[in-house]
Amino acid sequence: MNWIYEPWPWYVAGPLIALVMFVLLLVGKQFGMSSNLRTACAAVGTGKAADFFKFDWKEERWNLMVMLGAIIGGFVASNFMSDGTVEINPEIAQKLAVKYNIQSAGESYLPPEIFSMESLSDPLNIVILLMGGLLVGFGARYAGGCTSGHAISGLSNLQLPSLIAVIGFFIGGLVMIHLVFPLIF
Repeated sequence: MNWIYEPWPWYVAGPLIALVMFVLLLVGKQFGMSSNLRTACAAVGTGKAADFFKFDWKEERWNLMVMLGAIIGGFVASNFMSDGTVEINPEIAQKLAVKYNIQSAGESYLPPEIFSMESLSDPLNIVILLMGGLLVGFGARYAGGCTSGHAISGLSNLQLPSLIAVIGFFIGGLVMIHLVFPLIF
């Protein structure tokens, strides 16, 4: 039963993603988590507050099933298909310990030094989380979709705007981790 704790190999996960994208293409749908969140917001009545959420969410309710599946799948994977650890390069673990005081690298998916209730008592962490959420939300709206929508759905449909967006996501990620993150921590 040790296989249950191993990540799926690319030759299994990749074709499964391709199969899902093919089925969505056949039925005329596009995948993206930001569309799921938009549908959820519209379902609870936010269309009264913003025109962006004024649409017939019942036609897009399949998005809610995708979101529910992601939540249930994440729960099942983390609680029943994982031993709670992640293998990372020992050099990276050493850098995290020395540079950012993250001693639990490789011991848990979410280092408690960052993801704990105690870390939320620091006002700086609250500001960083709020700013990050605002920027991600703005970016997803401004780019016309989120990273999963552009990288999986848009690229599989050979959409040039998605290719440009994905290149921008990677550049933004590199700038964040190499320039901005060291300034924050």
